Amino acid sequence: MEGAVFPFVFAALCTVAFLVSFIHDRRRLRNGFYLFFALFFIAITLLALLAAVSPDAAAWLVLAAFVLFVVTVLALAVFLICNGITMLRREGRRPANVLSLLAGLGIVGLIVFNALVTRIDWAPLDALRGSVNGILAYVSFIFVCFLLYSVVYGRIRSEKGVDFVVVLGSGLLGGKTVPPLLTSRLNRGLSVLAKEHKRNREPLIVTSGGQGPDEEVSEARAMADYLVTAGLPRERILLEDRSRTTFENLRFSADIMAEHKPDYRCAVVTNNFHVLRAALIARRAKVNGQVIGSPTAWYFWPSATIREFVAVLVDHKIKNLVVCVLIVLSQVLRVVT
Repeated sequence: MEGAVFPFVFAALCTVAFLVSFIHDRRRLRNGFYLFFALFFIAITLLALLAAVSPDAAAWLVLAAFVLFVVTVLALAVFLICNGITMLRREGRRPANVLSLLAGLGIVGLIVFNALVTRIDWAPLDALRGSVNGILAYVSFIFVCFLLYSVVYGRIRSEKGVDFVVVLGSGLLGGKTVPPLLTSRLNRGLSVLAKEHKRNREPLIVTSGGQGPDEEVSEARAMADYLVTAGLPRERILLEDRSRTTFENLRFSADIMAEHKPDYRCAVVTNNFHVLRAALIARRAKVNGQVIGSPTAWYFWPSATIREFVAVLVDHKIKNLVVCVLIVLSQVLRVVT
């Protein structure tokens, strides 16, 4: 039982850190790290307790976890490759649509690369392998935390009423038509309005999106037209038609809401794969509200999630670059010494 004391203490500390940080502001990426370590140390505590009762059972459980991990990695590679092919067939050959395919091929390539380096047994190549594996382990850890908290954040609903519902734009078909991805967001926004109506509240909806060079009208205008066609009175719609990025979507929308009601509270609607990153941006843009997600086609979700994660890495590029450089230096020094 003594072996379970330290992991239990760490689990308790991480759990408290997560709860305090989450209650203070759920729109922080660090919440995902706290949650990951809380779950990790809880698992270690349970394993230590099992080992105290039955060492054999604990050993078998560890072996099963290892086998499950290997099978999961292989299955993930196959799934990502198949998903990437599906994306290319249904969404066209665009860079954003090949991310899941590249990720799957990358996993296969890494397995082959590690096997070849083991057979060659050359020190410089071994340093390269250590660097690649170290960097990928670091990035994978961040991705797991990101994905874990994305799921948690996206499933928690706030029961507080809102004064505005902001729907983020995502581009138009043919320069003027609302695509399925954006339709999903607008329908989710309408469902929020219906829920608020049952509470005897009538929030306004803000359609947010500027006009791209290949668009006949602004995204905000096309979204507003869709909502009017769906039966929403035009006077309940506010247009934010200047933005070009998600940050501008939220910053300019915040200005519009503050003009109507300085102490406003809002709900921001986007697709489920974009929820956590939009929440992080909403915090930077000083938007008083939480982000909720709308459904996305299953085949679109993997590549979109990878794209969101890459954007988060880029947002913290200096920190991540420093860590990667340290990993490479550690491997070079290991081989040299």
